[in-house]
Amino acid sequence: MLPSFLTRKPEYELVAMVSRDCADVSTLHSARFPKAWGTGEFHSLLSQDPVFGFVARQTNGKPALCGFVLARHVADEAEILTIAVQPRLGRAGLGWRLMQAAMREAHRRGGESMFLEVDAGNLAAVGLYRKLGFDTVGERKAYYTDASGAKSTALVMRRDLR
Repeated sequence: MLPSFLTRKPEYELVAMVSRDCADVSTLHSARFPKAWGTGEFHSLLSQDPVFGFVARQTNGKPALCGFVLARHVADEAEILTIAVQPRLGRAGLGWRLMQAAMREAHRRGGESMFLEVDAGNLAAVGLYRKLGFDTVGERKAYYTDASGAKSTALVMRRDLR
């Protein structure tokens, strides 16, 4: 086996999400969340002026969808609607890059703060958001339901964008 410094790590390109991405985004969403959003839901959201998103595709191989983020900006607030990364690519920095892109775009549009909701049991995501400077500002008990019907708490998190 080659030492890690001799192997080339995959590189990713982040680009604005467009309507032709919606089918791939929906497929990834369904692989990551028990209540998946359909292609039509993503089309509908993306067609709204305050909604924007980014997709990540591998640049040194097959250009398959590796991750995405969808957000909304209204007045001086933004929110992450949903974000997902391919399971095999967890902890590769894609979630960080997607969140950074969404935060930059929200700030460019005049956003002063960003909100998101996350399942309290999703420790990797909670850790990522905390590293990005998000703080818990509220909880919604029994908000999420998993495939088995178990309920879990949603953390409402906020970060200044100024």
